[in-house]
Parts: sequence; structure tokens; C-alpha cells
Amino acid sequence: MSNETPLMKQFNQIKSKYPDAILLFRVGDFYETFGEDAIKTSQALGITLTKRSNGAAGEVPLAGIPYHALDNYLPRLVRHGYRVAICNQLEDPKMTKTIVKRGVTEIVSPGITTNDTLLDAKKNNFLASIYQGNKHIGIALLDMSTGEFYVAKGEETFIQKVLQSHTPSELIYPKGLERTKLNHLISNHYNYSLEDWVYGEDYSKETLLKKFKTTSLKGFGIDEFDESTIAASAILHYLNASEYKNLDHIRKISILLPEQFVWMDNFSIRNLELVQGQHPNAVTLFDVLNHTDCGMGARMLQRWIVLPLKNIDAINHRLNAVEKLVDDDNTRLALKEIVKQIGDLERLISKVALLKATPREIVQLKKSQKLMIPFVEILKQSKKPELTKFIDFINPLMHLVDTIETQLLDEPPAMLNKGCIFKTGFNEALDENLYLMKSGKDILLEIQQRESEKTQISSLKIGFNNVFGYYLEVTHTHKDKVPADWIRKQTLSNAERYITPELKEYEQKIMSAEEKMYQIQEDLWQKLILYLQDFIDPIQKNAKTIAEIDCLLSLATVATLFDYHKPEINDTLTIDIKEGRHPVIERQLPIGQTYVPNDILISNDENQIMLITGPNMSGKSAVLRQTALIVLMAQMGSFVPAKKATIGYIDKLFTRVGASDNLSMGESTFMVEMNETASIVNNISERSLILLDEIGRGTSTYDGISIAWSLVEYLYFSEKKPKTLFATHYHELNELGEKYDRIKNVHVSIKETEHAIIFLRKLIDGGSEHSFGIHVAKMAGMPHELIQRAESILSDLEKKSIEEDSTTNKVKKISKQASYQLNIFDTTDPVVLKLRDELKSLNTDSLSPMEALIKLHEWKNLL
Repeated sequence: MSNETPLMKQFNQIKSKYPDAILLFRVGDFYETFGEDAIKTSQALGITLTKRSNGAAGEVPLAGIPYHALDNYLPRLVRHGYRVAICNQLEDPKMTKTIVKRGVTEIVSPGITTNDTLLDAKKNNFLASIYQGNKHIGIALLDMSTGEFYVAKGEETFIQKVLQSHTPSELIYPKGLERTKLNHLISNHYNYSLEDWVYGEDYSKETLLKKFKTTSLKGFGIDEFDESTIAASAILHYLNASEYKNLDHIRKISILLPEQFVWMDNFSIRNLELVQGQHPNAVTLFDVLNHTDCGMGARMLQRWIVLPLKNIDAINHRLNAVEKLVDDDNTRLALKEIVKQIGDLERLISKVALLKATPREIVQLKKSQKLMIPFVEILKQSKKPELTKFIDFINPLMHLVDTIETQLLDEPPAMLNKGCIFKTGFNEALDENLYLMKSGKDILLEIQQRESEKTQISSLKIGFNNVFGYYLEVTHTHKDKVPADWIRKQTLSNAERYITPELKEYEQKIMSAEEKMYQIQEDLWQKLILYLQDFIDPIQKNAKTIAEIDCLLSLATVATLFDYHKPEINDTLTIDIKEGRHPVIERQLPIGQTYVPNDILISNDENQIMLITGPNMSGKSAVLRQTALIVLMAQMGSFVPAKKATIGYIDKLFTRVGASDNLSMGESTFMVEMNETASIVNNISERSLILLDEIGRGTSTYDGISIAWSLVEYLYFSEKKPKTLFATHYHELNELGEKYDRIKNVHVSIKETEHAIIFLRKLIDGGSEHSFGIHVAKMAGMPHELIQRAESILSDLEKKSIEEDSTTNKVKKISKQASYQLNIFDTTDPVVLKLRDELKSLNTDSLSPMEALIKLHEWKNLL
């Protein structure tokens, strides 16, 4: 609008380019927001909403924050789900007579940030991009804070698994995807849509080749441009549009090949709580295994957990290294001590590439690199090939260390504008201006003393005012001694003020010293950062090596602390675990209580399906989960919580444990259960491990038993013969164990007393015939009368729905005549039974109206 103020006109012009972001508009010492942005900012940050005059256009809402407090307020805006565009002054206000030039220098969103307060040191901060092609769905993942860039393609279930494993902070997609069945993938994440043309094949190819400065992507193992590379290109476009131009730390693009890792669908990753709990205070497998000492090690450990290996040699390389570290306390402890002092090299060097590093971070980079020499020496002294092999991947980069050591102070200010960061003697011009800044008064005192002695004016003094700067003041008593070359500037009642060429020269130097010092320092800093750009690749390789060793040290520490043992990995189809324990549950037990271990032996040819029955709360689910976790830990290269474990490696892990609704998608507990189970039976392989817990409990008893029964038979007769653990409270399924040779019945033992049951949590052969649900209700504190009534109903139902096999007098079967729903009078309540009997015998035809009312009154009193 023509009647706006120049400032608001400039704001609106810039805001129009970023309509979907909150625009932080630098005005002097504040970042200000206007209009709707101000209202959102005020609410999100809890700051006062005021107004700014907009000339004839009226007033606009205003909310502002101090520019030096940006790092405190910015994370809060992003956590509220806002994209934030930071608009800075692009020129010195002193150098222009018109409105200062401004422009957006950075856009911050959950998936693109380098702000330490927004990043979790232990977790990657992935930005994801998905694209649906004709054949596959492509996905790309980039952590801008580390430079890790991955691509993959596959069916919807695989894409869901990748998203579940890597938990991106933000997901971008073409707008056209909103009209497809994949819309649910978008809604589960913080998301942002791009125009469909961004995902065009020609544009994508040009973007990627330009970024990596190559003629093809074959050097990265990518033979052709497909859905995954198109998704990757969109990420680069998004970063460029968000004003991130310096991306030299993104040096390569890697393929996530599903055949390299154990397949786990997103249900299994969630159900097993590998890296994320289903409840706020849940303890995960990562929490137990994470004894890493640096952020990059913690992030790598998470990837190891969600991407267990299938290659036996690769698994054994990790296991053997862990074994050496377990056996050698001195090497392990010495290495850990150094890793604790090494900073997060991945994120440090990324900040260098993004031109966002601070002086202190560069000094930390130097300190980290200096530690490479003693680190390598410890590896050499171990004389263990499993450890010394890492030496070839570590580069001390002494030239870089010496350069930083020569230039920067050991403890520089946090920011460039907070003081000098360079050592004295490095740059003469810098030193001179720094000296003038610090010693300006001393120089003036020297001039005063020298001129006083020269002129014999004992009362001579130097002063300053804003009109003509520094001056020499002489009282009228001594004005006859003033040299001829002094220039008189002011006459006072009792004194005269003069300036000299020397004084004006030093005044100019002193007054401009600070500005010159910071300008010289900025130039020197930019040269240093440019020099460090050449070391991005070797430092990233150092970071990867240190992270890997940190993971191995963590696994060795856990094995030592928690009595884990080295598993044997082979290519058989058998899993044999002796005295296995649940790695998470055993860490949560009260002091003095020990976890009850159990043996598991399953194979494709014998004990293919293990049916586990037993009381509710007896530990059936724990046995399932611990088996899965032990196998996954072994295949990620970790020792396991078992006395012995011999594991024929698996290629797929499926779990159906726990009950959950997905009401937002219109799915009940039973629908979710059936979806997850369908995913299992449609994707099984010969090397699959399947864990099923209480299948069918989301529907009626007889429906549930029928589904569970048929599912077991389906898995049994499958050509793949997948290894299966099936926990159930349907003790009717015990008959399957007697009917089929590869199905084994086991149950979790209990000790029954007169008034209670004690859970022994030990697996023993044979099936259980009771679920003891009423006992569990009693333990939960249900009222006594409720428990008595439940026992009475249970007794009556068992009589009606179960009939003994007359030939064996042992196996119980479901009665074909059993009712599928309780009748209103299916009860043993004596009051209800009396009402039923009276109604049966009552002759309503002979009752008078008065007798009918009396009878109703009797029944009412009875009830």
C-alpha cells in the first residue's frame, strides 16, 4: 500500500516471499514481527503484544525479541511447529541515508537447523523427502547437522519402516501426493509440501549432478535416476530455497539396501521399543545399551539397533572387537577416557561448512584432532588386529592442528564480536589496533606527560568532548608557554583548549581502533574458515571411525556391567538360547530381585512353533520380547543377556505384541491387530522369526480362538516354515501341540496356594489350562464382592461351554452348541434365578390387575 511507512513496506515485500513462515525482521537491536506473525509469536513465546504505527495505513500488531536472545527464543518457535525466516540487515545503517537494506539469511524448521538447542546430541535430525513413482516410492533422508545423506526405494511397507527407523523431524513431499492413498504417511510427521515440478526427473538430475560436480551418480553406487534420487534432489532444492547455500559437508549419497539388514516392519520397531518408547517414561533398548561417550557414537548406535546386520562376517567383525575390549580393561578404559574429551566432530565440521562455526567450536575441533595421536597410540599398544585395523582410518591432521594452535587463543570469546579471538603476534595490524583499544588512555597520558615536560606547563591535562574530540587544556596562568604550532579550539573563563596534529592522529587511531580491529578479525576469521573447508572429508572420516569405536566400547561396557556373553552366529535355521534374560526389564527390577532366565530352542525342522500358555501377567510377553531382543542384539554385534546363544541368523523379524487403537484412522484394536498380522503372513521367509502375542483377543472368544488356531496352522503348513513364538491365553490351542509334531506346548509355571497364585516365570513343557484372570483382578485390588461374583459366573460359563472328550477324559474342546453371546439369564445369581422361575410358573391369564401390581411390587422389593 502506498500510504505505508517505508519500514512496513519493506517488511511486507519480504514477507510476501515467505508467506508460510514467521518473519523475524531485524530492526536495530531487536527482531520484530508484525501482523499475524506478531500474534503467533506473542502466544508462542508468552511476550507482550504491542502496536507499531504504519503511517496512514494505521497500526499493526508488533511483538519483538532482543537480537542477542535469538538462540533462546528461536527453538521455542520451532517447537511450536512454525517455520521461521530470519531477516537481517545487509548493510551498516551508518553507511546509508535511506532505509537499510534487509534480506532473509536463513530459514529454520524442525528438519533444517544447526541450532544446538534444537538438536539432540544423541539423535540424528533427519529431513525426509518422499516421492511416488510409477513402480516404487522413493525416500531420501538428510541430516544437515552431520552431512549424512541416504536414499532408498520400495513398497509402502518398506517406506513406513524407513520412516519408523529414522524418525525424521520433518517430511517434504510434492503437493500431488496429498491426493493419493499415501496421505497418511504425510500426516504422521511435521510436513511441508513443495510444488510438483520440484520432483520432475530432468530438474532432479540437473540438481544432483550440479551438487556433486559429477556426470553421473555411479560413483555412489547409484546406476540410474529413479524415485529415490528424485526425492533426494527435492531436499537439495528445499535447502537452497531456505537460504542454505554452503553445503560442502554433504559429500556423498548412500543407498539404504534392505537386503543388508534385518527386515523389521514399523510395527515391530514400535512394539519392541528399540529406540523409542510407547510411553513417556518408557525405557528402551537404546537406553540400556547406550554407554557411548560422544554424540556421534550415540547416533551410530541407534542406527545399529534399528538396522541389524545379516552378513555373518560383518557381524563377527563387531563381535570380535567387542570381545577384545571386554577382555582388555586397560585398553577399554583408556579409549573411553579419550573419547569423552573428543567433541562432536560430525557436527563441528558441518558448522564449518555451513559457515556457522564459533571460535570456541574451532578450538574444540583442534583439541579433538590433537587427541587422535594418543588415541592411535592406545590402539597400537593393544596389539589386537580387531582394534589396530582402525588406525588406517584415523588422520591426525597435524597441519590443521598447528594452524589453529598458532592463530586462535586457547580460550577465545564465544562470538566474534565479543573480543579478540586471535593470539598476540599473529597479525601486526590486529595487534596495533588491539593495543590502541586497550592502551589508548596510556598513550594519551604519555603525550600529556611529554608535552608538560617540554613546555614546562605543570597543570597541562588532556580532555575529551563530543565537539572536537581530544584536546590539551592550559590555564590562563601558563598560556604564554603554549607552542606556536598548537591550534586553539576553545576559550574558557580560566583556561584555553588546544589540539595538535599528533593528538588528532592518535585520536583518529583510538576512535577507529575497535572498528578496525573487528574488521581485520573478520577477514582473518574468514580466511581460517576457508582453509578449514579443505579438511571436511578427512574429519568426517575421523568422526565415523571414532563413532564406530565408541559404539564398540559402549557394547563392551554393557557386556561387562550386566554379565552379557558373546553369541555364536551361523547360517543354520536354529535359534538356541540358554538362560536368556530381557535386557530392559532386568535393569528395572527392584534391588535384590533377579530376573528369571529361560531357555528357547526353535528351528524350522523341530520346535518350529512354540505355543506359550500361562496366566496373565506371568511373563509370556517378556519371553517373546527377550527372544527378539537377544537375536537383534546378536546381529547388531552385541553380546547378549544369556548364558549361551547360538543363533542361525534371521533376515526378517515380525512381532504382533500389545494392543493399540488407531482411532484417528478409524481402526479399532482388532483392526490394528489384523493389519499387523496380515503384514506378517504376507511377507514371511525361511529365515523369519515371528512373535505373536494374544492374537484374536480384540474380538469375541470364539472368533479369537478360530483366528488364532487357523493362523498357527497356516504358519505350520507354510513352505517357509518360519520360526514362531506364539503366546496365548487360549488354552484350547494346546491341542495343536499334541496334533502336530513341530508345534511344542510350553507354559509359564505358577505356584497355586489356597488364596493366591505366585508367578514363577519359568517355562516348562506342557500347556496351561487356565488364564487366572480373576486372580490378576484380585491382585489389582478389585472389590471382594466383584471377585466373588466373577468366580460364580466363570464356574457357570465353564459348565455350559466346555465338554469333556469321552474317549481320553483329558483334552477339552469347544462345544459346538456353545452360545456365542451371553443370555440375559445366563447367571447363577439367586435373585435373578428366583425371578426366572417365578416368571416361568406365572399364569398371567388368571391375574387380576391388582394381583399383577402386587406381584410387581414384590419383585421390586426383591431386587
